[in-house]
Amino acid sequence: MNFTAYIPFIVIIVILVFNTIKILNEYERAVVFRLGRFTSVRGPGLIILVPGLEKMRRVDLRTVTMDIPSQDIISRDNVTLKVNGVVYFRVSDPEKSIIAVEDYLSATAQISQTTLRSVIGQFELDEILTNRENINQKLQTILDDQTEPWGIKVSAVEVKAIDLPIEMQRAMAKQAEAERDKRAKVISADGELQASKKLAEAAAVLGTQKDAIILRYLDTMKEISTGDGKTTTFFPLPVDFLTKAMSK
Repeated sequence: MNFTAYIPFIVIIVILVFNTIKILNEYERAVVFRLGRFTSVRGPGLIILVPGLEKMRRVDLRTVTMDIPSQDIISRDNVTLKVNGVVYFRVSDPEKSIIAVEDYLSATAQISQTTLRSVIGQFELDEILTNRENINQKLQTILDDQTEPWGIKVSAVEVKAIDLPIEMQRAMAKQAEAERDKRAKVISADGELQASKKLAEAAAVLGTQKDAIILRYLDTMKEISTGDGKTTTFFPLPVDFLTKAMSK
């Protein structure tokens, strides 16, 4: 029995089995075409294709994390920025992702870059730095609407880094320092105002209570006498001495 005569048939059978039986993971789907026409989306698990008539394209349904490269953007108040980000998306409709667009990964990457430039350019610098959450939400909404015809669902978009020119960084640092000085002066002035009010209240109380001013006078003398060991001489005077002297 000549075994070599059967080798071509064995090879053909192996090729047919390889092209007929496919195994898909839980996160994969097969977009099946029969003679070039879409027939169905199959999977996961074991699927069988008609040899020579059906072909398939695998589609991964897992969420894709795609970096948006740094983009040169001019804000609404004419400040040049470098902004990068990240977009999270997944295939929601395997049929559209294969039929409606040639390469959904490349298309999503390109439209993410143009959308980032367009949206960031609508805001002023202060808004970009302080309202990042609103910007992220707007980017996500726009990208989701634009990629929906391709069977893509954009779940989130995040602005990662905003790089400012050196001159702008220095100007913002000076502005922040001036703002800190302003707050310190306001706090100091407020403290002086509160202290003056308390002193005025204390003076009013001491003015109405003669005994209180005498006790305060004696307490002050006690504090002076407990100093650093130096000799201190007191010249006691009546509390109302200066008042009588000035009234003459």
